[in-house]
Amino acid sequence: MRGLLHLQPDRPFPVQSKTRGTEALFLAMLPVSFQPFPVLQTERLLLRQLTEADAPGLFAMRSNPDLMRYIPRPLASTTEDAVQLVRHMAGLIDRNEAINWGIFRAGTDELIGMIGFVRFMPERYRAEVGYMLHGDAHGKGYVSEALRAVLDHGFRGFGLHTIEALVNPANTPSVKVLERAGFDLSGTFRDYIYFDGRFIDSLVFSLVSPLPFQQQAPTP
Repeated sequence: MRGLLHLQPDRPFPVQSKTRGTEALFLAMLPVSFQPFPVLQTERLLLRQLTEADAPGLFAMRSNPDLMRYIPRPLASTTEDAVQLVRHMAGLIDRNEAINWGIFRAGTDELIGMIGFVRFMPERYRAEVGYMLHGDAHGKGYVSEALRAVLDHGFRGFGLHTIEALVNPANTPSVKVLERAGFDLSGTFRDYIYFDGRFIDSLVFSLVSPLPFQQQAPTP
């Protein structure tokens, strides 16, 4: 098939309200706050905010062409690039625009990956999740373990209704991670990303919250 495959348009949740005897239709935004930063723990992992002290570990991942193969971002050239990235992510967190966790083995300061909501869409009660893992940590189920914790916090802690993920069609391991986590393939964006001189397709996966949706109308 060509073009967009069976993707439904995302729409904010409408809420009915009585205003001066007439019905007004307005949109309730999801309130978003990442303060204080939510530290997450699993059986084997600690997920916390990155600091500048983690820059060497971050540089080791972001400068590795194999690890960055399916991530449309420039390779880091120096540790200072990683420091600037840590500062950039801290700014996004402070402004409640996006949130990333460093993935650490429990009881250590060894950075083995990153995971987070790289794009928040509060008007749609929706966010996009992304992740990467150091090559030495592959094949141990760490990504799936971290993803379960982040999904749970996204639904229960942040009140998200839907979480999506965009994946390069050639990234089969990531597709399998999402399928094991319960994501469904919603469709394909053709030539969705332009990077390094070429257009790249993206598979769109989504997962709807298992929790009942309870909407509170904002104050008119």
